[in-house]
Amino acid sequence: MNDSSYVHGYSHTESQRLSDQADTLGKLLHHDSFFTPSGRVLEAGCGTGAQTVIVAPQNPECNFVSIDISIDSLSAAARKITDRNISNVTIHSADVFNLPFNDETFDHVFICFLLEHISQPAHALGSLKRVLKTGGTITVIEGDHGSAYYHPRSAAAQATIRCLVDIQAEMGGNSLIGRELYPLLVNAGFAGVSVTPRVVYADAGHPEMVDGFTRKTFIAMVEGVKEQAIGSGMITETGWEQGIAELYRSADTDGTFNYTFFKAVGRKAGRN
Repeated sequence: MNDSSYVHGYSHTESQRLSDQADTLGKLLHHDSFFTPSGRVLEAGCGTGAQTVIVAPQNPECNFVSIDISIDSLSAAARKITDRNISNVTIHSADVFNLPFNDETFDHVFICFLLEHISQPAHALGSLKRVLKTGGTITVIEGDHGSAYYHPRSAAAQATIRCLVDIQAEMGGNSLIGRELYPLLVNAGFAGVSVTPRVVYADAGHPEMVDGFTRKTFIAMVEGVKEQAIGSGMITETGWEQGIAELYRSADTDGTFNYTFFKAVGRKAGRN
């Protein structure tokens, strides 16, 4: 994986979107993200630390090693960690396909929103499995843009979402990977794999979700590929503006929005 494969880019706006997403979804995704006390945890693809600053404090006895390939993202993560006085995290620059750790180093591997951005997720899981101790566990969280549905229905809005899906695919990623986590982990040799859906639902009765997820997370994510979508000829500028406007209708008082994340947990079994 290299910096250019991250479809959303590394702007301040994207960093803010990641923070908004983490703040909004923290309880939904991480209410059960607890690891063995005193364990060593590898967080692969920590990005700007948006998930790190949620998961590390709720596992204060664990030691986290959080890695990413983007130096800018790691700098942002380090600032977040320092600002929050989090003392159980160390930051490293590392490529998930070429991990600078010995075999069986970590008690747990934690991945959130990484596999969707790489062209060889099975290879990445194999690399991570190497550094995981026998009996250790892996947690993987990914979204699935195909799970987004909303009211009012709109073909124009759906076209903008399709642009994001297609652009990410052209860059070697897979924004529909959430539905594939079970076979990916099983085929990578992990045992006892279980997957749970984490459903986000937003309407006027849940204004915090409308603002935090519908507007600031999902629509902001789609808006981030505007230039690529129009520049590549996937959609006209008029079509884009219409689609985004209709997507925002789902955030109105009579609108609704639904999306599903998937959380998978598996274990590295011993040799037979």
